Amino acid sequence: MSTTVPAFHILFAIALFALSVVTTFVVLRLEILDEPNHRSSHDQPTPSTGGIAIFAAFVCGFATVWFVSDEARLSTFHLVGFAVAATGIASVGFLDDLRKLKTFKVKLAAQVAAAMMLLVFGIVFSRVSLPVIGAFDLGWLGYPLTVIWVVAMTNIFNFMDGLNGLAGGVAVTVAAFLCAVTYIEGSFFVYILCYVMAASAAGFLLFNFPKARLFMGDVGSQFIGFSFAALAVIAAEIDASRTSFLVVPLLFFNFIFDTIFTLLRRALRGEEITKAHRAHLYQLLHRIGWSHVQVSLLHFLMTALQGIGALMLVGYGPDERVIVFLPFLAGQIVYATLVIQGARRRGILTTPVCS
Repeated sequence: MSTTVPAFHILFAIALFALSVVTTFVVLRLEILDEPNHRSSHDQPTPSTGGIAIFAAFVCGFATVWFVSDEARLSTFHLVGFAVAATGIASVGFLDDLRKLKTFKVKLAAQVAAAMMLLVFGIVFSRVSLPVIGAFDLGWLGYPLTVIWVVAMTNIFNFMDGLNGLAGGVAVTVAAFLCAVTYIEGSFFVYILCYVMAASAAGFLLFNFPKARLFMGDVGSQFIGFSFAALAVIAAEIDASRTSFLVVPLLFFNFIFDTIFTLLRRALRGEEITKAHRAHLYQLLHRIGWSHVQVSLLHFLMTALQGIGALMLVGYGPDERVIVFLPFLAGQIVYATLVIQGARRRGILTTPVCS
């Protein structure tokens, strides 16, 4: 790759960042407000559709890749599939921000439909490599596994969007590390789409951290979570890099752990897990006295460390890759223990009761 190509990519990313900043400023004027309620971490009505700016900047970047770069393109078939599905999930998120989707079941059905659109266009898991067992074809199992993965990541990212800068900053960090990993692995498409996402989210982040002038809303959080989930499949199955699928779960390990831990804990307490709550670990950490900035910075650090782990992971074989997850799992267990203990000492939580 000549020196002019990286220079062009840097200028392109800067242009998208500027576009995201300008678009976010415009979106502020829409005044689609998120009214505070019992589970909110804010106490003033705040514009909630900053994700429109992220989506708009990303679309401009994606369109440029589509029409300008021959080297970075996937097949038109796959490009259409990703574009249609991602636009669909952004539309679902926007409707949810407008309170048009009345129940979680309706939102979930729409997410499943968007995920299934990826399958229609051939964006699906076909093989998996496991320690000891090795690589094997998934066959028809690849289809439900792809849907489960995409819908899960869409909701995980959405659930973790609750404090100033948390989701936006993690999105930028994950995109930067995934960009680096896929570039090293020989990617074109995923590498470019990652810095497009990083630039798009960074422009919004200026207005969301350390003080939030607006939120990304579901239009942003669902779109970002869905896009990263889809890019994980594309990187592993279609892109030139053939990057290990495990890279994206590792990059989002703190988000995934928090969500699974919280769901299991609430289920054991006999609570309705689809009901709105303030029991995520990051929410409890905020409630026991950590500021928005402190909680978000902690998660940025976690994600950066996971990014270093992801850079290490791609150099290992299937049997060794699971080992990379172990220190992060241990760290999250310690983190969860300390947060739960702190919340109980302050009377925020009662002792769990298994039903």
